[in-house]
Amino acid sequence: MKASLALVSVALAFVPSALAHYRFTSLVAGSTVTDPYVYVRQNTNYNTPVTDVTSTDLRCNVGGLASAANTSTYTVSSGETVGLALDQPIYHPGVVNVYLAKAPGNASAFDGSGSVWFKVYQLSATVSNGEYTWPDNNLGQITFPLPTALPAGQYLLRVEQIALHVAQTFGGAQFYLSCGQINVSTGGSGTPSPLVAIPGVYTGKEPGILIDIYSTATSYTQPGPAVWTG
Repeated sequence: MKASLALVSVALAFVPSALAHYRFTSLVAGSTVTDPYVYVRQNTNYNTPVTDVTSTDLRCNVGGLASAANTSTYTVSSGETVGLALDQPIYHPGVVNVYLAKAPGNASAFDGSGSVWFKVYQLSATVSNGEYTWPDNNLGQITFPLPTALPAGQYLLRVEQIALHVAQTFGGAQFYLSCGQINVSTGGSGTPSPLVAIPGVYTGKEPGILIDIYSTATSYTQPGPAVWTG
């Protein structure tokens, strides 16, 4: 298994970038998948991942802050299933984290700065017989139920897939990410925590980010804070 993964990674290194990468482009709410970049902030680096964990691009991708005003906000309720869909399925081995940040007003005017983000969902790696098993790398969308205790208001919904196929050196992990904009019209009275800043949540040296996935595995530590479930 490890050898086959290595061969796949080498082969993909020679695939043209327009074919090799994937983007989160559409909001998912219940059974609805919206058109691309209506409720998801459009990035300007096409399908190139972010690799600098200290950059503000880690927040909503390159161009994601500038496109905020042109992005609509979709109304949902706490407890509803939401997420983001991709333009093609994920195939790089890696893990997924989903964060929310409550806007002080309109989501379209919110830059997501400060310690305002909290994790609400994750897909982690498992270990068996010394090898990693990754979340299904044919996923075409990442969805999860919003916590029922989530307070009403407008939020940035940030999904990241951390691709780890070349993460054995610092800066090698690839972050594929986007931010959607949602309005939680019917919410609860919970207090989301812990709150983190993006950038700031990662140093890039976490054992779940700086990692040789082709070596013998004994465990995997998901990067970032604990999931808030409400």
